[in-house]
Amino acid sequence: MGAFDFGVIARALPLLWEGMQITLLLTALGIVGGIALGVLLAMMRRSAIAPLRWFAAFYVDLLRSLPLVLLIFWFYFLVPLAVGHPVGGFSSAVIGFILFEGAYFCEIIRSGIEGVRRGQVMAGLASGFTQAQCMRFIVLPQAFRAMLPVMLMQSINVFKSTSLVYVIGLRDFLTAADLIGGRDNRLMEMYVFVAVVFFVICWTASQAVSLLQRRIAP
Repeated sequence: MGAFDFGVIARALPLLWEGMQITLLLTALGIVGGIALGVLLAMMRRSAIAPLRWFAAFYVDLLRSLPLVLLIFWFYFLVPLAVGHPVGGFSSAVIGFILFEGAYFCEIIRSGIEGVRRGQVMAGLASGFTQAQCMRFIVLPQAFRAMLPVMLMQSINVFKSTSLVYVIGLRDFLTAADLIGGRDNRLMEMYVFVAVVFFVICWTASQAVSLLQRRIAP
């Protein structure tokens, strides 16, 4: 192996950026979809209808017990056998991330909801709000505000987990770097660059979350 060549990184930047766009898009869809599913599951876990509570609890326990990569494998390899046509690498990854992250965001949001004082809901009901309106306009905004730092930390985990799509050949940032490194026999440069990029993004985001925590702390 020759000396470390920074030039190979510079030459590979266009392809690496294409991979990073896949990584960022997958992260965004995983977060948005996971939060939406998490809100639904959190509502179901607090529902007065027992079957809904049981189903949501079972779903959360099941998904939190499985590795994310297994979900991705299911949708990439097994679901096509059942439906008769391929799901596609990107779709498999998005579905796997949303289903998986929904379980984690559910517990975060549920904790936030339970942290809102009951008196505020009673005040909303006394003002003429329905239960649904109280949840929408009083409980959920406060729950999201209180849990925002935790949700952002979970979002950082989503970003890091996107590298798992390497196993199904989806050309994300890591896969693009690996392909370029293998092609040019410069794996060292590519892997070091990937590590630096992930560190800079995750460290910066972590510092932003810490700053946010200090600002919203009571």
